[in-house]
Amino acid sequence: MHGGAMDTEQLSEALDQLDDRVVWDAERMLTQAVDLGLRARELGDPLLIARADLTRANLDMRTGDLVSAAQRVPDILRRAAELDAHALLARTHALWSTIYRHLGDASNSLEHAVQSVTLLDDTATDHMQIWHRSKLADALSLNGSLSEARAYYEKAVELAAAKDQSRLGLLVLNNLAYAECGAGHQEAARRVADRLREHAARNGFELTAPLLDTIGLIEIENHDYSRAEKTLLACLEQHASHPDDDADALPEYLLSLARAQRGLGAYERAQENLDTSRRLCAERSLGHVLVKVHQEQAQLHAVRGNFAEAFAAHESFFDAYVEMRSLEDEARARTRHAILQTAQARQDADRFREQARRDPLTGLQNRRYVDEVLAGLIASGQDLVVALADLDYFKRINDLFSHDAGDQVLVRVARVMQDEVSSLPGAFVARMGGEEFLLVLPGILPEHAAHLLERIRRSVDRHAWDTIAVGLHVTVSTGAAWCPGSSGNGFRPTQRDLLATADENLYAAKRTGRNRVFHDLPELSHPGPAAPPTGAR
Repeated sequence: MHGGAMDTEQLSEALDQLDDRVVWDAERMLTQAVDLGLRARELGDPLLIARADLTRANLDMRTGDLVSAAQRVPDILRRAAELDAHALLARTHALWSTIYRHLGDASNSLEHAVQSVTLLDDTATDHMQIWHRSKLADALSLNGSLSEARAYYEKAVELAAAKDQSRLGLLVLNNLAYAECGAGHQEAARRVADRLREHAARNGFELTAPLLDTIGLIEIENHDYSRAEKTLLACLEQHASHPDDDADALPEYLLSLARAQRGLGAYERAQENLDTSRRLCAERSLGHVLVKVHQEQAQLHAVRGNFAEAFAAHESFFDAYVEMRSLEDEARARTRHAILQTAQARQDADRFREQARRDPLTGLQNRRYVDEVLAGLIASGQDLVVALADLDYFKRINDLFSHDAGDQVLVRVARVMQDEVSSLPGAFVARMGGEEFLLVLPGILPEHAAHLLERIRRSVDRHAWDTIAVGLHVTVSTGAAWCPGSSGNGFRPTQRDLLATADENLYAAKRTGRNRVFHDLPELSHPGPAAPPTGAR
């Protein structure tokens, strides 16, 4: 065991704590997620394993590995659906929404955000109830539906207050302020920024660097440059004492400060901060920030009257912008390719698994499928009848009419049986090998099963076999066994016992003349009459 031993409840709580963190240290948390995944596998709990895998995918995305995250999510979504785990499904759709937002796919981002909120129920944590609504608001804003987004932001703020999640409420207000600013509603953004400050003061929170950067940007857009400079200097002080996990955080803050100082006319201070931001971008390969640095440099040269330098900076901005878009398109293409590959691999795996459970000649299920599902049906507590059906004198059909005729016989018998059971929920027919078939009839009364098996016997006996070969006649012998439901005597046979009983009754049908159904089921009619094997073996 890694570290101290954990039971399922402790591991579930540890995953909740990791998933519902408000302040992120993605690199350290990724290490924790890997460890929790190992613990989940040691416990062998499918739900905890899927949850740990989702936490890992979420942290992959937050550390910049979008491809790995996108590759993991489809399989987690499938497992969550199989487990009918609503909270896990909601978290998975929320992560899908974020991945699609990074890809610039607003429509898919919104679709998954809607699902992430729709699936919230009483198994969802308080954090999920608040944050998923906030992320739906983000997606609505991205799709240009800001009025609807505001309603979800405000609902999230209201829930945060009701559930004593004031720090999370602070982040929701930050997202709302950023959305208003991005939409060009600067006065509305300013009012939300004021609420942000008031909320922090009322709850005794120190504004973090990212929040101060948002407020500073809003103040710049409202031309309050003096206040913006003070806000952004405080942002840098916060960053110095509590460094952000993101490599681009400091260059972005310096860029915002340079914009505020340009607005103030403090050109030398602006140039100094812009130079530092540019150097950090080069050191950290931050092309997406460098584009904005070049753009700001062009504006700073222009406002100082250095038009030749402004033109050169604008050219640098354009070149960097083109390169950035190319790199972004390439990254998006890689991620989309990973998504498509993962989806195709899952479809291929499902197809191969289905092929492995089917008989290629008749299309019926095969013995492997029977072994996968029959024991579960026996354990389910419902009435269950199984019947082994064997074609009479089949070797003679192959010898007299050819193996091709024999194959056609097998296909037609399979079709007759399948047609008869197709209306029964959960019933199926399997080819066990050669000319032997198994009929599995769950949830059926014994007398009804008897009538069904007798009807199949008659249908085979009366089929127009001469359309395959003149003189051909085919019959089937069947042995049935009954597994009583939970309302019976309490005895539940094993799969081996049940099939052994059906096999004994099949051979009894053969010994007593063939072309009949033999069983020891209660309240059943007598076995069907024998018929001479005309034209058969």
